[in-house]
Amino acid sequence: MKILVINGVNLNMLGVREPDLYGKKDYKSLVREIKAHAKEIGVKVTCVQSNCEGRLVTYIQRALGRYDGIVINPGAYTHTSVALLDALKAVSIPTVEVHLTDVDSREEYRKISYVSEYAFLRVTGKGFAGYLEAMDAIKERTK
Repeated sequence: MKILVINGVNLNMLGVREPDLYGKKDYKSLVREIKAHAKEIGVKVTCVQSNCEGRLVTYIQRALGRYDGIVINPGAYTHTSVALLDALKAVSIPTVEVHLTDVDSREEYRKISYVSEYAFLRVTGKGFAGYLEAMDAIKERTK
């Protein structure tokens, strides 16, 4: 089983950006935790990150026929990008949406998620552990 983990805008700034909200661990720490968990549960994982919406769409499109599941944290594109939603629908790969913080308890505009229209699960407010839960959910769903 192969899972693609896609991180969007500003996730590369973990540890620097609002550490009171997002924690003090950096992006490299997140990737290490994801890879360690993948090994533990017996799946192959690839992690990518971009601040560019079009590049995120390209990652999704290139996943077709190569990955069994997608874990995606689009960052702020969650609330604005129909393009990401359309790409996910086009490839029809089981997808879990992840957010480090509880976006539903934050600003009103963060309660809107285009990705949620496609994702079979949304994990919020669990920090790095949310990614691990998402990977577990994909593995369980695609048995």
